[in-house]
Amino acid sequence: MCRFSNNALAAKLRRPPLRAMMALAVAAAIATGGCTSTKYVKLRSVPRSPLAGQLMLTSWSGPRPTPRTMQVLRRYDLVGELDGDPRVQVDKLQAVFSNAPSPENLYSLAELSFLGGRKLEAKNEDAALDLYGAAVNHAYMYLFDARFAPQRNPYDPQFRKACDLYNGALENSMRIVRKRQGLLPGKSHSIESGGQHWDVTIVVNGNRWRPEDFVRFEFASDYEVQGLSNQYETYGLGVPLIAVCKNVRTQGPQSEFIPPELSFAVTAFLRVLPDAGATAENTAAAHHCVLELYDPLVSTDIVLGDRRIPLESDLSTPLAYFLNDPRFDRLATAGLLMSAGENTIRGLYMLEPYEPGKIPVLMVHGLWSSPLTWMEMFNDLRSLREIRDHYQFWFYVYPTGQPFWNSAAQMREDLAHVRQVIDPQHREPALDQMVLVGHSMGGLVSRLQTIDSGEDFWRMCSDRPFSEVKASPEERQVLAQTYFFHPNPSVRRVITIGTPHQGSKFANDTTRWLAEKLITLPERTLQGRDELARENPGVFRTASLCEVKTSLDSLAPESPVFSVLASAKRPAWVKYHNIVGVVPRKGILGWIAHNGDGAVSYRSAHVEGVASELVVPADHLTVHRHPLSVLEVQKILLLHLDELRSFPNQPPQRDRVATLTGGVDGGDNTSAQRPSHVAEDVSPR
Repeated sequence: MCRFSNNALAAKLRRPPLRAMMALAVAAAIATGGCTSTKYVKLRSVPRSPLAGQLMLTSWSGPRPTPRTMQVLRRYDLVGELDGDPRVQVDKLQAVFSNAPSPENLYSLAELSFLGGRKLEAKNEDAALDLYGAAVNHAYMYLFDARFAPQRNPYDPQFRKACDLYNGALENSMRIVRKRQGLLPGKSHSIESGGQHWDVTIVVNGNRWRPEDFVRFEFASDYEVQGLSNQYETYGLGVPLIAVCKNVRTQGPQSEFIPPELSFAVTAFLRVLPDAGATAENTAAAHHCVLELYDPLVSTDIVLGDRRIPLESDLSTPLAYFLNDPRFDRLATAGLLMSAGENTIRGLYMLEPYEPGKIPVLMVHGLWSSPLTWMEMFNDLRSLREIRDHYQFWFYVYPTGQPFWNSAAQMREDLAHVRQVIDPQHREPALDQMVLVGHSMGGLVSRLQTIDSGEDFWRMCSDRPFSEVKASPEERQVLAQTYFFHPNPSVRRVITIGTPHQGSKFANDTTRWLAEKLITLPERTLQGRDELARENPGVFRTASLCEVKTSLDSLAPESPVFSVLASAKRPAWVKYHNIVGVVPRKGILGWIAHNGDGAVSYRSAHVEGVASELVVPADHLTVHRHPLSVLEVQKILLLHLDELRSFPNQPPQRDRVATLTGGVDGGDNTSAQRPSHVAEDVSPR
């Protein structure tokens, strides 16, 4: 291992250059606790609702009916009933509707039922539940009853208000049911109002989750996202929920890759079964309803009769709710400093169940980081339907305090393990179209998955044949996995972002000295090195690759590994893409960064011979979150799909991916044909 002398250290401490001072400050931050925690959501004081403004729900003078409903009440001389028992008013308006069925009267009936439920909720929960249920049913009839099809006008503002009434009344009904521990799949409930009766059963739609997986539901409207820049929602019918799941780890072998207590998006839709709706002439008829729980990542709309209905959804709030778990706060620091506990944090993780037919995008974080660093990009990418329909996102966690080639060896092992678990017969062609996305040191870990080492890596450690090394079987296996490897045939693209392809000056004498003091390597690793040295005198070179202890040592620009990486043969089946951060020159940060992102220079981040390279105006900590970087990754993923369409006889050909040879649903693919660009204000000169 290359070390600096005490005299050199003393000289640097006497007159430290600015960049060394910055590095020292960062390292000191590591020593004192690392990254600060991020709060991704906060609880709202009042749930968000479009009805709040329409019905003056939070006003001192409200709640009040809308002007059009007031007009209906005046027409039938029912205004005087507003201050009385809302159930009496609803019953009277129900009688009016039975004699004069019209969309206008039906909408007013739905609105008054909702306001009545709101008025009674604090003192008579059962009556409120009945009125909310009636509001849902009346709004449903307004939107779907065939009798009103000729008069139904989707351009009428009242039509969207009826959608809001349906959603709001359904949510308030579900809140009452949840308080009674009844908001779980398999539960049934009965509601009565205005001489009508509803039987409601809760069911799970689709096969990604089982009824027993659900532990509880939170309402997305209760939370405000603050840890993600963008919030992705769709507008339609249904109630966006946060489903909390604890039992998914018992779902099968692949459940080992899903973290416990996962939260995910669900939309609840109440369907009135067509053979049981009450009519104006038969108000006592029973309604049989099903509260259907949909995964909006799979189902963006549903079919009701001959109509396709978009679902209301919120993809970002459930993700932010999950990320708000305090267990994530110190994951990055633990991975850097406590590499001795590598087996407790290392591995591949999925935030959604594995889906056959979808191409994996494996995201690999960098030094002193964790999968949390990808959440901005992940949130943005899966908002595009074409991407979420054809890709599944996986995340790799590894101890970042160790040399990056050790992490690459472990990642090869972990990728082989996940394939053995989810597809032991290698029958899923989509798994052979994998895309790796690596930030910073994670880009080096990713590149090493696609290189044939030959003898080159071993020769950096020793001039002697590997067969002559005396070591225990376990140590020999570790050495072989680290220094002898072949490209992974399942990896087809590698996207590196802010990656030090020629090392980083951040790995200077000061930071490397501090890293050696702070990072705890596994005791078995240290003992194994000492034993190797004793058993093999003269075999290993002095200051060889085998003696590098920490990740900062491995990133030193003078390390011989970078020249070997640069000259390594690239497999014909892999395409490489590169994104470089360069801080704009204006301002002190641009001066300090000096034609780079502050940690990696442009010269080191630049790669020759890649399929595309993009320069974005960003520093090292934000380059992978920058909108231009996200759009570039999106473009590359769409390009990957387009190229698969061009070769329909090549895998993947099954399930969802089989549709790649046909048309595309949603999204403009023209961006996949645009060349990468270089931002003018940051282009290297």
